[in-house]
Amino acid sequence: MKEIIKTSRFRSRDLTRKYGILMVLLLLCIIMAITSPTFRTAQNVINILRQVSVNGIIAIGMTFVIMTGGIDLTVGSLFAVAGVVCGSILVRNPSNVLFAITASLAICAVFGVMNGFFVSRMNVPAFVATLAAQTMARGFAYVYSDGKPYTLASPLFSKIGKGYVPIVIFAAILLVSFVVLSKTKFGRYIYAVGGNPKAANASGVHVSRILMKVYIYSAVLAGIAGIVLASRTNAGQPAVGIGYETDAIASAVIGGTSMTGGIGTVGGTFIGILIIGVLNNGLNLLDVSSYWQQIIKGIIILGAVCFDLHSKSSTK
Repeated sequence: MKEIIKTSRFRSRDLTRKYGILMVLLLLCIIMAITSPTFRTAQNVINILRQVSVNGIIAIGMTFVIMTGGIDLTVGSLFAVAGVVCGSILVRNPSNVLFAITASLAICAVFGVMNGFFVSRMNVPAFVATLAAQTMARGFAYVYSDGKPYTLASPLFSKIGKGYVPIVIFAAILLVSFVVLSKTKFGRYIYAVGGNPKAANASGVHVSRILMKVYIYSAVLAGIAGIVLASRTNAGQPAVGIGYETDAIASAVIGGTSMTGGIGTVGGTFIGILIIGVLNNGLNLLDVSSYWQQIIKGIIILGAVCFDLHSKSSTK
């Protein structure tokens, strides 16, 4: 009898770990649908998907980084970098969209290389390395633009952030990232590095190379998100993206990515992104103050981390 009870408890805990976040999302949607008729409309659903597409792109990159046991605080500042670089090029030649996008992503990748170098080669803690790079990237955006926003008037570039295009871009990145993480050798190496870097290195995994690629990937995705946002607003602004790293970290952690590394899925992060998006949208529809929204997000992040630690201790 005791064995049956223990087995049922284990199964219930296992189901909670696997589907608990999904149940939270469904419960949140039900509550918002009851309290706000506007929430239930098809147009609002599209709006939620469009809104989460930008944060979703950087959250995917953040998931890769956190799974290696690190963190990337530069993503918000790279929004600004990508925006002002695109803006400076398109102001001179509105039709030079491909070059503007390529240049923006290349500069973001340089910051990713810098993060990867200091974390993997110089053994600087990821928090410190990316915090320094965050400040440097923001400073670069202000110096490059002379502190002034670029007003964009490129019809071709503006299409990137309009309609269903941001959702399609996000879906494509989500699919590619899912395949990379779950179906490739690189994905398996990410899990190995996050789980135990010393053991991974002893088994032949080039830990430094994996970390470098992960930070570059995160930086490039931040650049893509910054381009989408610049296209949506028709402006390249050096002050944009402040605090975006918070939502990215929250989405990954809520979705089950462990802050200690080695655990996480792209699918879980997607659910976490939707929870943040539904929460933001619903609270806005209910006219809840943005200050209270920040408090609620903080509580959710703390709760998700506590749940992660509790689930780990319960399996031991």
